[in-house]
Amino acid sequence: MSGSIVRDNGSVSGSGGARRGVLFICVKNGGKSQMAAALMRQVAGQDIEVHSAGTRPGAELNALSVQVLDEVDAPTAGEVPKPIDPHLLARMDVVVTLGEEAQVDTVPGPRFETWVTDEPSERGIDGIERMRLVRDDIAARVKVLAVDLAGLPARVGGAHGDPSPGETQGRST
Repeated sequence: MSGSIVRDNGSVSGSGGARRGVLFICVKNGGKSQMAAALMRQVAGQDIEVHSAGTRPGAELNALSVQVLDEVDAPTAGEVPKPIDPHLLARMDVVVTLGEEAQVDTVPGPRFETWVTDEPSERGIDGIERMRLVRDDIAARVKVLAVDLAGLPARVGGAHGDPSPGETQGRST
């Protein structure tokens, strides 16, 4: 975590330099990817550029996702489901796909991760209780990623440079 500061509230502050970027993707961009983006904004503030998108965006945000984010003061005001912008994707430091249903083609530059999140409905847990468990799983992963992003070295070459060998595809489960 060299070069970053973890504040008392759990948020992360980098030591300056270029702002890092992350794009969270799921299928509809109405639930899990919006949740991850809101939670990252809460943890990182302005230190990390945060975006979300969907491979097949829906019409609106999932109401239960919004409700459980409001419970932890991670607002989604002004957010709407949106498609993946290929230019945005290419300039991010990390692209996180939430779940295995969304398929994203990798491009040079970003590190790609897939988060196979907890699915409480497989254990018979539904409704708001399910969504809280999903939120908490994503929140724990976001905190780890925020610290990782704060400590990433600056990229060299081009706009973002080429990733190190083995860094173009990562998997976190």
